[in-house]
Amino acid sequence: MLPGREGAIVGGRVETVKAASRFSKVLLSFTLLAFLSAATGIAQSKDATPPAAAKPEVSNGKIKLTIALTGGDSKKPVENASVYVKYPEGGKGKLVEMNLKSNMEGLCHAPEIPQGKFLIQVVAPGWKTFGEWYESKKETETINIELVRPKRWY
Repeated sequence: MLPGREGAIVGGRVETVKAASRFSKVLLSFTLLAFLSAATGIAQSKDATPPAAAKPEVSNGKIKLTIALTGGDSKKPVENASVYVKYPEGGKGKLVEMNLKSNMEGLCHAPEIPQGKFLIQVVAPGWKTFGEWYESKKETETINIELVRPKRWY
């Protein structure tokens, strides 16, 4: 070997190669330590702040209700259906009724209604009439309703 290129030969060994080997081991150890420290820091920062989904939902006692109407085997949107949303009014036994229509996408957006029980009824030409009670405590609720064709009369 040539001195200055790969290292000087001392006692049958190459000292520069040994020093370079020690340097690379120290560098590898330092890099690994830095990586583990960063990974631990990231894990700690994630644990320190809870995700947004884990926060309790603040409710104003109202529901933003969306009703999605589909029908048939192809589950196409049902447009221009009459949708009735009914809910109890303050414990008097009377039901407040809203009359709505579905749009071209089969969606119907109801104004805010009180949380709790409510009735959805759907009447659409060529489809069986639908009616069912629901209950919700969420601020936003999407209810998917699949309408079916009536049986043929002979």
